[in-house]
Amino acid sequence: MPADNDDPGSAAGSSGATAAAEKKPTPWYIELPIVVVLTLIIIAVLQTFIGRVYLIPSQSMEPTLHGCEGCTGDRIFVEKVSYYFSDPTPGDVVVYEGTDSWDMGYVSSRSENDVVRTLQNIGSYVGLVAPDENNLVKRIIAEGGQTVSCQEGDPSVMVDGQPTDQSFVLQPPAFPVNPTTGSEACGGDYFGPLTVPEDHYFMMGDNRTNSLDSRAHIGDPHQGAIPAENIRGKVQAIILPFSRIGTIDDPDIQPQQL
Repeated sequence: MPADNDDPGSAAGSSGATAAAEKKPTPWYIELPIVVVLTLIIIAVLQTFIGRVYLIPSQSMEPTLHGCEGCTGDRIFVEKVSYYFSDPTPGDVVVYEGTDSWDMGYVSSRSENDVVRTLQNIGSYVGLVAPDENNLVKRIIAEGGQTVSCQEGDPSVMVDGQPTDQSFVLQPPAFPVNPTTGSEACGGDYFGPLTVPEDHYFMMGDNRTNSLDSRAHIGDPHQGAIPAENIRGKVQAIILPFSRIGTIDDPDIQPQQL
């Protein structure tokens, strides 16, 4: 009789042992770090290209956005996708990085320790730490090429000689206006006329008498305006606290005919 006949039982046992070995689960100490790293990568991509959450620290955008020292400020969602397909427009509420003249008094939140600072910078990409830049939030009033001003007798801030919509501005004003140097319609002192540089935006807070905005930086190389590349995104909604959840209006404030 031939001595090389296969043993069916032996073959089946070998195959079963192989299958069992292949199905052995990945150890938790390998799987967990992989999940954490992938999650952080996804968050970093979302915050870099889609949007992120910011905290409102001041009252300059009242009543649209709430914030103050020691209180629970609004947390806002700021998205970037809209500006991939169209440019920012007057009426949009945006987050942006201030130029050099806006940075006076800004203090970095980063540690002087190289290791800690590196960890903070990494954390900023995944939303655990705020970006190390002077980010502000204001409303666009005028864009590159337009002339903005507010003089005695004007009914509101003027763009190209026509009044803008100010229905979103805090009323009554937070602080009184000196009638010899400004007006409530201007939201403070008279200013302009000035022409906004191309690819720049003139910003103002909705709390006009309590906002250090483009008006406070007129005379710098940008005429107080913000370059387009400094805009970080459009404010779409308040997501916290729960009592203030809602979307942010971006009315068409282009000059209206008298």
